[in-house]
This record gives sequence, C-alpha cells and structure tokens, in this order.
Amino acid sequence: MQRKPGSVPPILAAARRLRRVSTPAEEEMWRVLRSRQLHGLKFRRQAVIGSFVADFLCYRLKLVIELDGGIHQTEAQRDRDQNRTAYLEEHGFEVLRFENAEVLEQPAVVVERLRAWLRTR
Repeated sequence: MQRKPGSVPPILAAARRLRRVSTPAEEEMWRVLRSRQLHGLKFRRQAVIGSFVADFLCYRLKLVIELDGGIHQTEAQRDRDQNRTAYLEEHGFEVLRFENAEVLEQPAVVVERLRAWLRTR
C-alpha cells in the first residue's frame, strides 16, 4: 500500500507520539541518557527499528534499552517482548530491560548496571 506524498509512515507517527507522552520512568531514564551524559554516548528515545519502536537506542553500540511496566507481566505481552527481542537480536542489537519501578526507585542501581554493561564492551 502506498502512502500519500508528504504523509508520515504509521510507525514513525507512533514514535513521535510516544516521545510526547513519556512515562515517568522514561523521563527519568532520559534524564540520565540525554546529551551524551553516559560515557559520551548518543542515545535516541522512541527510535524506530524495523516495525518496532525502541524506548532508547544507542546506534553506535547497537544497544536497545527497554523499560517494562506492569503490562509486561502478562503472558501475551511477555510473548510479544520475546518476539521483539528476538527480532532485534537477529538484526545485531543487544537488548537491556529494566522495570519501571527499578528506574524510579533505584536510578543509581540502573545506571551502575548500564556502566557495568559498558565496561564489558
């Protein structure tokens, strides 16, 4: 199906919408990642990869960071998350997942886990 000239693909429109309505956990994580604050690495938020929108992406390291809220505890969502992770890994990305509560309640622990991951690269 062809798009009208000047129209935005649906996945890109979804990513733009998600950037405007960030969750509190996404806002906290973005506070840590934006402006190359973590080891000088550039991260994008709500970045399109294929048919998916990654919460945070560092292209240089091919690192995707996903934040999981309560919905991710359901079986159906866990299945979707597994398929998403498999797709991303097949395309050379590594996926790190953090619980929203962890980001909000223990941001220093999350940052240390990220730094530990970076030390192994």
